[in-house]
Amino acid sequence: MSGRDSGRQPKYQRIAAELRAAIEAGEYGPGERLPGENDLMTTHEVARMTARQALGVLQSEGIVEARKGAGVFVRDFKPVRRRGIERLAHARWGEGRSVWETDAAGRSLVVDSVAVSEEEATAVVAGVLGLAEGERVCVRRRRYTLDGKPVLLSTSHLSAGLVAGTSITRPDTGPGGVYARLEELGRRPVRFREEIRSRMPGADEADRLELPPGVPVMLVARTAFDADGAAVEVNEMVLDSSAYVLEYGFEA
Repeated sequence: MSGRDSGRQPKYQRIAAELRAAIEAGEYGPGERLPGENDLMTTHEVARMTARQALGVLQSEGIVEARKGAGVFVRDFKPVRRRGIERLAHARWGEGRSVWETDAAGRSLVVDSVAVSEEEATAVVAGVLGLAEGERVCVRRRRYTLDGKPVLLSTSHLSAGLVAGTSITRPDTGPGGVYARLEELGRRPVRFREEIRSRMPGADEADRLELPPGVPVMLVARTAFDADGAAVEVNEMVLDSSAYVLEYGFEA
């Protein structure tokens, strides 16, 4: 950015940029406290609102978090590297391993809540799964935490008729998860499609993911297809955008 462009920036953005650069340079490490509003007011000769806005910019980017009565701290969390292709390989879940183990990379990944229900399919889900209007689906809702921090909400939809009587309808699906059970039913997923977009979270999503104000979420909608090209699962995921790096490796 040129000096002219920098001069046009509002003061709070210039202060935020300096703090961001200091964090990236390691001057403030994970878990360390940033200068407070009073410090910024004195150092930069600005009003309290300007100092507050500068810290607010970094909070909205997910770089820092405010702790009530203590100040603003650099987030002490290593981003999850989600390897979108490797994690879905049959060699993984076909051997009884969870697709989520790839994301965890040896860290503590926990599904801390699971809810399984049978519901009427939404129009969108029914259309993707090839179900008639009003047909029932098995819905599996989970929340994943990594190193004690909520990072992902996942909601799977499968035809209730297809999975009736299987462990897919229970909280614990067994080794290899849903995809291994579908393989046992003769409906092994052989192809996946993921659609990704981002938006601001709803109030419930922000609460369940414990997101600071202003942090967006990434939405990953994955459809699993069997060998006949029929969709067997629709999984709608909500990710804390500041906690994830999406990685896709493929041949040219």
